[in-house]
Amino acid sequence: MRVPLPVAAARHARGAACRHGRRGGGAARPAPGNRRLVAVVRVDRIARDRRDRHTRRPWRRRPDGAPEHHVTDFAAARSILDDGLRDGTFAAAAVEVGRSTGSIWRAAFGRAGVAEDAPPTSADTVFDLASLTKVIATTTLAMRAVDQGRLDLDAPLGGRLAYWRGEDRASVTAADLLAHASGLTAHLPFYRDHRGREEFEPAIAGLPLEYPPRTASIYSDLGFILLGFLLEDVFDAGLDAAFQAVSQQHEWGELGYRPPHTWRDRTAPTEFDPWRGRLLVGQVHDENAWALGGVAGHAGLFGTTEAVGRFARTVAAGFQGRPTVAEAATFDRFVTRTRVPGSSRALGWDTMLPTSSCGRRMSARAVGHTGFTGTSLWIDPEADVYVVLLTNRVYPTRTNEQILALRPALHDAIMDALR
Repeated sequence: MRVPLPVAAARHARGAACRHGRRGGGAARPAPGNRRLVAVVRVDRIARDRRDRHTRRPWRRRPDGAPEHHVTDFAAARSILDDGLRDGTFAAAAVEVGRSTGSIWRAAFGRAGVAEDAPPTSADTVFDLASLTKVIATTTLAMRAVDQGRLDLDAPLGGRLAYWRGEDRASVTAADLLAHASGLTAHLPFYRDHRGREEFEPAIAGLPLEYPPRTASIYSDLGFILLGFLLEDVFDAGLDAAFQAVSQQHEWGELGYRPPHTWRDRTAPTEFDPWRGRLLVGQVHDENAWALGGVAGHAGLFGTTEAVGRFARTVAAGFQGRPTVAEAATFDRFVTRTRVPGSSRALGWDTMLPTSSCGRRMSARAVGHTGFTGTSLWIDPEADVYVVLLTNRVYPTRTNEQILALRPALHDAIMDALR
């Protein structure tokens, strides 16, 4: 029996239309009749079989023999994820909890594939990180660009993006894009008839603004797509190459765009996409990111819980005053909530509210983000705790939104266990 989505959980997802439904509701172009029939039959079969095939597997020990967790009892958190697997919230999930000094608890659930003999989900399972791309890749690169003197957050975009023209947007800056306060709408299905930057950039930059800049905050994929273009110009390199250089410097491990074929056998599937006519495994789920070649500022990154955990520890170290992804002043600005009316946004990051996806137990200084495919990362500097949750909640269909209720309950259980 599926857990009904509480009203509170539905309300807590600020910009839920962007995070958990922005690409639905008519976003997909009708496919040929035979392809649609195959999709319907396939999805029905997957949904019918998944509960019987996906059983929880114990987390593998690390090669160095480190134990699964320390003395903290995460039984309640494990039970929530067990229930999520059984009730069909996801088919595969992996979680890591840690501090700036190292991981505390790791666990995995389900199987990392669709075959009967698919391997159990583990530390090596690769997930489509969806909008975690915004904070792990795009926001991190923006911080680096600021530190290197390549990017002025408060300079008008018109000096950087050739198609960004007009009096209504003359004052918009990179900081406004990062804060989702530029006036741009949330999402449009440009993938239907646009390909590549040469078609996306003028189309997005020329859109009428939905509201005057900095008077509100509307979570916008389109703004982060533009940020990706801007950062490619700043670094004179593709977004994937620019990010890979940072990732290798910090030794984050398996994080990257366009995952290699060698990752495929341990990659969690996302959706059986009727528009593309196939089950997506190792191919970006977000359609606009796909139309941009799999590399974009808003989505496209793939990775493991271990790698995202390493990234989280780097950010957590910054809160503790240790060397991190940016200089102290830059870091502080990016993780501080903006003054945009009614907004919980910092620059790139979201911040804690009682209705946040991280529940009610984290401190007011916590920052985090979610991803459409069922991913999330939250970091609480007061408790020196981070929580990485990677799932494939869109398998086999994006209409499954049970993750909205599971996420806050899981985070509360984890924080309670650490008290």
